[in-house]
Amino acid sequence: MKNVKSRIIHAAMRLFAEQGAMQIAVSDLAKAAGLSRGTIYNNVDNPEALFHITCGMLYQELRSCMRSGLKPDDDPALNISILIRQLIRRVHDEPDWGRFIALFAITEPQLGAIWAGEPADIIREGVASGRFDVPADQIPSVTTLGGGALMGSASQVLSGAVTWRKSSSEIAELYLRAMGIGRSEAHRLAFVEFDPMPQLDFSAVAQGLTRPEEKAGSH
Repeated sequence: MKNVKSRIIHAAMRLFAEQGAMQIAVSDLAKAAGLSRGTIYNNVDNPEALFHITCGMLYQELRSCMRSGLKPDDDPALNISILIRQLIRRVHDEPDWGRFIALFAITEPQLGAIWAGEPADIIREGVASGRFDVPADQIPSVTTLGGGALMGSASQVLSGAVTWRKSSSEIAELYLRAMGIGRSEAHRLAFVEFDPMPQLDFSAVAQGLTRPEEKAGSH
């Protein structure tokens, strides 16, 4: 069973996405997490800030997952293709996570900055090596293009309009072509087998919920 703090964050993420709001009732959270209201208050320092806490933990967890799946010595074009497809697959495999990201990534700066992290580093590497045909001053726009494409794909996958396999390969292929990769090579790279991104796990970062006295081990 997931630890209490992880259960709280998973339940909060689901409720935020379902309700489309940045505030949720503690009673609703307790019911969704299968915990008492007292347990929620004992483990969440500031329920009013739970939305931003959840966003921060999602950001940390996702960046950690992206780092673990990257192979620095690999072709930047292959790395960016696999990363796109991993993220879109995760939307399908973990729809609560996908709905939260699709709903709030545009308005929440920390979530919106995800594509400006490791993905942008890969793109810069590809530009510097000549693998991508993109002017250096356009890299921010290229990262914005990728993030927007991912959000659009997530919405389509979640609605059932398209399968994650089709959407992820098409988005990866088109993104590579936008950066100067030839049609046939972009198509090939968009269908290379890959390992899925690890399942969402807040256990390593959920200590951000803990009250200061609990961190000190006073309970």
